[in-house]
Amino acid sequence: MSIRDVYIVDAVRTPIGKFGGALSSVRPDDLAAHVVRSLVRRTPDLDPARVDDVYFGDANGAGEDNRDVARMAVLLAGLPTSVPGVTVNRLCGSGMEAVIQAARAIAVGDASVAIAGGVESMSRAPWVLQKPERAFPAGHQQLHSTTLGWRMTNPRMPAEWTVPLGEGAELVADKHAIGREEQDAFALASHRKAAAAWAEGLYDGEVVPYDGVELLRDECIRDTTSPEALAKLKPSFRPDGTVTAGNASPLNDGAAALLLVDEDGLRETGREPLARIRASAVTGVEPQLFGLGPVEAVRRVLDKAGRGFADLTTVELNEAFAAQALGCLAEWPDLDPALVNPRGGAIAIGHPLGASGARITGAVAHQLAAAGSGTGLAALCIGVGQGLALVLER
Repeated sequence: MSIRDVYIVDAVRTPIGKFGGALSSVRPDDLAAHVVRSLVRRTPDLDPARVDDVYFGDANGAGEDNRDVARMAVLLAGLPTSVPGVTVNRLCGSGMEAVIQAARAIAVGDASVAIAGGVESMSRAPWVLQKPERAFPAGHQQLHSTTLGWRMTNPRMPAEWTVPLGEGAELVADKHAIGREEQDAFALASHRKAAAAWAEGLYDGEVVPYDGVELLRDECIRDTTSPEALAKLKPSFRPDGTVTAGNASPLNDGAAALLLVDEDGLRETGREPLARIRASAVTGVEPQLFGLGPVEAVRRVLDKAGRGFADLTTVELNEAFAAQALGCLAEWPDLDPALVNPRGGAIAIGHPLGASGARITGAVAHQLAAAGSGTGLAALCIGVGQGLALVLER
């Protein structure tokens, strides 16, 4: 069996909303439907019935995104009912996992045209109530927030594995001696790069605002933040810690989607592809050191692609925390940090969990198309200790 080339024809995303912000009134299935609908409309030569499957990442799935949000997006977007949909969950890597699974189906001939993406509404993530161990309990019952992180933890899990995500970032900072000032400087650079990219119109061909919502730009970007403003913020997880709300990604709402095709599908679109998917890799690490998950995943994906750090022309590394991103960069001494997140990262843009992997994959594809050629890398850390990476080429 021959392996087919897989091309990214287009990639779109919503502006990323802040927690309780402009997109908090929009259901996650509607956010997903919006990017699917927008993606299809941008390729009018392609018959929507030709889409073989829709893959969507979703990290929560406990609220309005239940019941297979990918299939809900297909129906709400007005695609033919013959188009199926499947939802995948690899936590923060879910959107990229959706891209990988769609690409794998195309590569082996199970599909010719697929849509892959991700969605998350952290604002609308519900509280959940466990069923009691016995009927008619007399005492109070506990609600659990599903917005972020561990909940209803299995007591058999070792305590060191189930620390809060921010404490995991502190552990990475300890491991690599990454101080508060370095983390704040990284966060400041993220905001400045994102603000500059928007001002220069670099997101104009990628971002599709949600109809009826007054949000044209990522909502968490702080154009006027400064080292002094960041320095005033208190540590969030340790009294004497270095991780703050200013050098961590915020809680967010948003969606992203990509159109993937083989050679036959490419001809049907009548478009020039943004990029080609070259290789993917996933690895696991100790859960509390989840922030370093991308380290080995990136090494493996570059090896699979037959490429090295010197071959890269752009890199998107999801910024869950400045400490986490800096910890990864410390373990890749051959990577030029100037290539990383040239249009800003998740600290400024936002991190809607299930959507982020699709967002950064689309970002790499658009950057390669703008350059005309090159090799791009997208990578994320994943809660509970995993790393995921993709190599794209043009």
